[in-house]
Amino acid sequence: MRLDKYLKVSRLIKRRTVANEACDAGRVAVNGKVARASYDVKVGDKIEISFAGRTVSVEVLSVSEVVRKDDAPDLYRVI
Repeated sequence: MRLDKYLKVSRLIKRRTVANEACDAGRVAVNGKVARASYDVKVGDKIEISFAGRTVSVEVLSVSEVVRKDDAPDLYRVI
C-alpha cells in the first residue's frame, strides 16, 4: 500500500492530500530515510512524522485497505 494511503487509512493523518503534501515536504521518514508518497509500506517499517513542531514514531503492525475507525490504532504501535 502507498505511504500516503496508509497514513490516511491508519488515521495518523486525516486526509490523503495532507499526507501527500507532508511526504513531498520531507516530513515523513520510513526506516530513517525521507520517503515519497509512493513508497510501498510493509509490516515492520518504522515511520516518523514531523508535524506541527513534534515528531511521532510508529511501527507498522498490519497493512489493510479498509479499516473501521475503531480498529485503526491496531495497524500501528507508537514507539
